[in-house]
Amino acid sequence: MGKLQSKISFRTSKYRADGSVEETGPVGAVQQHGPVHTDAVTSVAALKPDLCVSGGRDKSVAVCSWRSGAALRRFIGHEREVTKVTSALDSNRVFSASRDKTVMMWELHGASGPRQRFAGHNLVVTGLAVSPDASWLCTGSRDNTVCKWDIETGECLGRAAISRNLVTHLCWVPGEPYVIQTSEDKTVRIWDSRELQVAHTFPAKRHIQTCCDASPDGRYCLSKKKG
Repeated sequence: MGKLQSKISFRTSKYRADGSVEETGPVGAVQQHGPVHTDAVTSVAALKPDLCVSGGRDKSVAVCSWRSGAALRRFIGHEREVTKVTSALDSNRVFSASRDKTVMMWELHGASGPRQRFAGHNLVVTGLAVSPDASWLCTGSRDNTVCKWDIETGECLGRAAISRNLVTHLCWVPGEPYVIQTSEDKTVRIWDSRELQVAHTFPAKRHIQTCCDASPDGRYCLSKKKG
């Protein structure tokens, strides 16, 4: 992938007590590091304040320091490309979904193999969300289903199917038992994870909804359309 740099330079100004202005130089510089994956990166998520996790078409999951760019751990186990990665913030557990229809859990300081494997979808897994207390996992797929899992045992605790609900993304609402989900049917749904039932469906949008997120206070949700 080639480098693209803007020719526009933004500068900051420091105001002294005497009213004069001191130019302090450019801000907002983008740090570029060497490639971590041998093919396209498909998903990135925060792991700790100084670490991030990424998944790629090379079927691997990598844990990196965003400050230095160094790859600290690499997990290999999926048979096809990784589609989503996530983690409960400040947790040592990393989750990855794949086109091989499975989700795997990896331990940051554990063995190189997966700590847990979640298999139950019939098509590529495209949604992945972990509860704030890292006890439950919700997954979504192009097979029109959303599943809830016990992270410790790997047991599927619930499975809900909705016609034409090709899941594109999942996110857990902070401090709440709710999961937000976007779909190719142009809707945004809120699931109650306790019984795995739809608590609310927003009116259908004009375009496919590809991604969603929730505000830290859990009051607002944001979705992104395709295109």
